[in-house]
Amino acid sequence: MIEFNTISKTFGQRQVLFGVSGTFLPGSTSLVIGGSGTGKSVLLKCLIGLVKPDEGAVLYNGRDFWAGDDEVKKDIRREMGVLFQGGALFDSKTVVENVRFPLDMLTTMTEDQKLARAHECLQRVGLEQAANRMPSEVSGGMKKRVGIARAIVMNPKYLFCDEPNSGLDPLTSIKIDELIKEITEEYQITTVVITHDMNSVLEMGDKIMFLYKGYKLWEGNSASITQSSVEELNEFVFANKLLRDLRPQH
Repeated sequence: MIEFNTISKTFGQRQVLFGVSGTFLPGSTSLVIGGSGTGKSVLLKCLIGLVKPDEGAVLYNGRDFWAGDDEVKKDIRREMGVLFQGGALFDSKTVVENVRFPLDMLTTMTEDQKLARAHECLQRVGLEQAANRMPSEVSGGMKKRVGIARAIVMNPKYLFCDEPNSGLDPLTSIKIDELIKEITEEYQITTVVITHDMNSVLEMGDKIMFLYKGYKLWEGNSASITQSSVEELNEFVFANKLLRDLRPQH
């Protein structure tokens, strides 16, 4: 479980988060949504330890990340998997080498053990046949699946996904959403997804948090989001649904 309490963050003269609090549970996919510049990515960075909040606490199963010493931070980071927006694959490494990279950096496993684990994760995301290809030789959707395989190779308790459907066609986006949800439930991971994709919101939103200008204005799930009385949320949902409906289908 992840708990965060009254997270605030200012850069220079601009405050981007105003006392944001929430709880994300194991085995469920929690979404943080909102328009550009609403603080979604900054909140994510505060949760995974890339940006220190000015105020507030981030707790992983009761362990306070920012108040903890270096060992506490290291232990929590080992339990995290992160799927970055652009995939963040190493162009000079094969697919299987990319997946194996966290094991090389953070474990004392043997070479055979690391390779076996990397192939196991590739098989889980349906990419075993692409193990020896270079990132330039696979499609955008396949790169995202490689990123998911790398994110789960350390058996994380917490999985963070930053705009996992960015740049993907609607059909591939649905497949990525389904894969993230399946892995979350299968391994009982606490999964947090930063997104503005309405398909994701409606299909995988066990819990949804809406940020607007750095404030949390609404919290609920995919079943209740269309019944909200929050004007800013309704505008966001309608605008994104309209764009989705107008997008060419393949």
